[in-house]
Amino acid sequence: MDLMLLVVLILGVSFVLRAKAQKQRIALLAQYLRNYDIEKLMERLVSSYMRALDEKDASRQQQIWELQTTVENSLASQFSSFADTLAKAPEPANGASFKISTQAFYFPFAHLIEKLLGSGKSFDLRTAIRVHADGIARVVANTAGRSPKERAFTLLAEMYLMQHTCHWYCKSKAVASARMQLRNQTTYEQVIQSVSPETRNAYLALLGER
Repeated sequence: MDLMLLVVLILGVSFVLRAKAQKQRIALLAQYLRNYDIEKLMERLVSSYMRALDEKDASRQQQIWELQTTVENSLASQFSSFADTLAKAPEPANGASFKISTQAFYFPFAHLIEKLLGSGKSFDLRTAIRVHADGIARVVANTAGRSPKERAFTLLAEMYLMQHTCHWYCKSKAVASARMQLRNQTTYEQVIQSVSPETRNAYLALLGER
């Protein structure tokens, strides 16, 4: 067989398998998220925080911060419940997996290949979501005594990092980072530095980087 044809066939099969695996992962995550309003709550908070940060009048800005309390508490509560539900979820039987390869780009059955070869690293989405849930709850409770502005910045970073993890799981780290840059005008590295120290330490330890 012509070498070029063989390469094209391998790439074609890889593309099909990758698309199938990504579709399974998206469906699996959506299955557990569908009973929550997490995305809507996050969108509302992001919009309100941006409006507050642009507000020049201090009293009006403070009023916007205070109006977000209910939304913030709802987000923390729902995300904690989501993490609890996901923690009890068994490995799916349809060939999908909760494992996330630390490779920048996704390739089919990466976690299985790495396990067989004893190379590479992976982490579990369920564990990562618990890290994010604890981080969001901690910032909402404001145990560190941050100012409203500092608290908003930190909670935005916590939410962005959580979104990055979900996109990483569904697609790849490279795609997740590109989406973050495009949608939020910030980088993965900047977000890592902007979350609470507790979240950063737990997350990097999960990735085997600390």
